[in-house]
Amino acid sequence: MRRTSVLLCTVACLVASLGSRAGAAPPPAAGPPTVTPAEITFRDDVLRAGAAGQVGLLPGPVAALRDIAASYLRPTPDHPDHPAYAGATVLAAHEGVVVQRFAVGDAVRYAAIGVELPPAERRAARVDTIYDVASVSKLFTTIALLQQVEAGRVALDAPVARYLPEFGKPTVTVRHLLTHTSGLPAFLPFYSLYPTPAQRLAAALATPVVDGTAPGKQYVYSDIGLIALGVLVERVSGKGLARAVRDGITGPLSMKDTRYNPPAALRDRIAATEYQPYVGRGMVHGEVHDENAWALGGVSGHAGLFSTVDDLSILCQTLLNGGVYKGRRILREGTVRDTLVNYNAGLELSYPDSDRGLGFELGKHSYMDAMASPVTFGHTGFTGTSVVVDPLSHSFLILLSNRVHPDRAWGTNTVARRALARSFADAHPVRPPLGGRAWRTERRDNSTVTLTAPLDRPARDGAAATFLLWYDTEPRYDAVSVESSADGAAWTTVPLALRAPGRGFTADGPLTGYGGRRWWQVTASLPAGATHLRWSYRTDVGAQGRGVYADHILAFDRHGALFTDEARLVADGWVPATT
Repeated sequence: MRRTSVLLCTVACLVASLGSRAGAAPPPAAGPPTVTPAEITFRDDVLRAGAAGQVGLLPGPVAALRDIAASYLRPTPDHPDHPAYAGATVLAAHEGVVVQRFAVGDAVRYAAIGVELPPAERRAARVDTIYDVASVSKLFTTIALLQQVEAGRVALDAPVARYLPEFGKPTVTVRHLLTHTSGLPAFLPFYSLYPTPAQRLAAALATPVVDGTAPGKQYVYSDIGLIALGVLVERVSGKGLARAVRDGITGPLSMKDTRYNPPAALRDRIAATEYQPYVGRGMVHGEVHDENAWALGGVSGHAGLFSTVDDLSILCQTLLNGGVYKGRRILREGTVRDTLVNYNAGLELSYPDSDRGLGFELGKHSYMDAMASPVTFGHTGFTGTSVVVDPLSHSFLILLSNRVHPDRAWGTNTVARRALARSFADAHPVRPPLGGRAWRTERRDNSTVTLTAPLDRPARDGAAATFLLWYDTEPRYDAVSVESSADGAAWTTVPLALRAPGRGFTADGPLTGYGGRRWWQVTASLPAGATHLRWSYRTDVGAQGRGVYADHILAFDRHGALFTDEARLVADGWVPATT
């Protein structure tokens, strides 16, 4: 009865509006929806174990995380030649409640490439297994540097050479290094080019920018820039990087298992990484995997830290709290917000993967998948690690794995990262605003799915459709179009006016990217002669957002109804859904 009443009310309102003109302009707004760090609401949560339903999550997708993680212990259709990793540990939390925490597979499985250890010599992955987090270390370097900014010892837009004269490159600033826009190359094998740690470090600092580059004008993810930032932290703080991280981050937050160069006593808890005979190391276990970090003594701005999911969960919650945890503040709230501004927005067209705050990656659907938003932040590590933090839903997901064990050539584990993030995002319900069921796109990569409404008769002048829409897609690559046809064969995109409380915008083409995580009341103008209306969602081969939902679909012209019965919808890749 409630849905029928709503439909009748909507019909009356639409007919009244058509009496004047269809598709009235929405309220003023600055284009399609977006979100900025200024709009984030920080909480003061303390981590504790709990159930998904306790914090409003759907239990099914949360429970599925374990099976998803376990499925990548063997070859899969999207990772066909080898397992994605030998072992992994996963932690997922929402509003301070840890709703999943588990381990799968082995922390130590191989003696060499393709040579498995006897079962008695293997070490199963555990929830407290310590992993080499690789480039996730860059987040700690970033925070340590930002603490020096807060202390007034560093200015983000000052030349790096002000603090490190041997760096040279007078137009490269601290911010350029944090956003990977300096023009420095991505990597150089200092470990094999120079014989001593001192010579390797000197060479890293003296590395020239690539010919033809200009600071701030290009994006190249650079380990070399973070090596320099680690030295900068040491120079201005008067402490070694390991001590600066301990005194400023891991100590105050009681992250007891996070450190560089873990002692031999912890070896049994540490996941092994790669077999590296080419540098005389054999199977790397208990030492940093990254060759440059190893050759620099195990402590570097770009890599070197070891940690656990429990320790990293404290860091994630601290950032969701605005820089404080259990009364211990490591960053000011304003600094956290500044960290999440996309300083590379002007580079997106030329460098689609460039979205960066200060040190943090932003909105990377490639591994954040459906958890991504313009302010979702995190980082990956080469060894198979990643953290994804969504401040809009107050959620985070940590995956620690040893995907390079025994050989990096076996491939990345990004497919597993995406699959886990997609399932955890699905645990956050999208409920039809008026109850009942909506239509939802199925998750299909590299596909087009359609929902078609055959009209009762050809539309006359002044025709329009109205419906509710919720969308969240991978920007640029996945998009939904609303289209009309006069014969069911040739389709044309129709103009849309989208409204929500306090804002609105118009669209003459496909909708893509962040949809505001809200339902929109949409009016679509239909051309005379239209016999069909459809929603067409096109995806590429990789990542996705949450997808598209449509509900309460009606179409009219001045002469009456064109479509009112959703039972007549023809769905190809769309399914009824209550969440």
